[in-house]
Amino acid sequence: MNSVFSPFVKSLLVALIAVTATASADDKKPAPAAPKIDPAKGATLFTDGDNARGLPACVSCHGAGGNSTIAVNPKLAGQHEGYIYKQLVNFTTADRNQPVMTTYAKMLTDEEKHNVAAWLATQQQKPGAAKSKDTIELGKKIYRGGIAEKSVPACASCHGASGAGIPVQYPRIAGQHQDYTVAQLGLFKAGTRKSIEMAPISKRLSDEEMKAVADYVAGLK
Repeated sequence: MNSVFSPFVKSLLVALIAVTATASADDKKPAPAAPKIDPAKGATLFTDGDNARGLPACVSCHGAGGNSTIAVNPKLAGQHEGYIYKQLVNFTTADRNQPVMTTYAKMLTDEEKHNVAAWLATQQQKPGAAKSKDTIELGKKIYRGGIAEKSVPACASCHGASGAGIPVQYPRIAGQHQDYTVAQLGLFKAGTRKSIEMAPISKRLSDEEMKAVADYVAGLK
């Protein structure tokens, strides 16, 4: 049947066919290749940095093999690969702003972030130790059972009985420096470091409770 709208309808059909054909072609395109992770390159970057870009060696702050000897800088040896990579990405966003790490993380390519994270995950962490005998039982109680009256869950429910954590989602915290753990709990409490899990929990902890659980965690293996 002839109609004044026929040319328009025909044009519309042609356009729809073209769009469908393009979509089908796009579906057949191979997905972008995942970055090829090279831990050896990560080791070199961690140990030597990159003078050409003004990128310092990570070892200067985080120690040989990721075993920091500076209490305010975290041990990274043996940390989950996915978690380290995620934090390096977070340092480049509003999720985690820290003057030193934000600057250096933005200098790393995505591939370099993967490489450094992969290498650190293969390193052996040197054990830590609890220092305060007076608070060890309080720290143990909070870590294993939480504080029911404050609606504080057991740390072990996410970080595991031994502090090994869950890859990507929850970090390994066993053996970590007490000072670093206390500092991070403080940042979560202040909202400076973002976390939908840790922010409300840390706000319910007193300074004494933070120090106690951090000390207990340092002795976990």
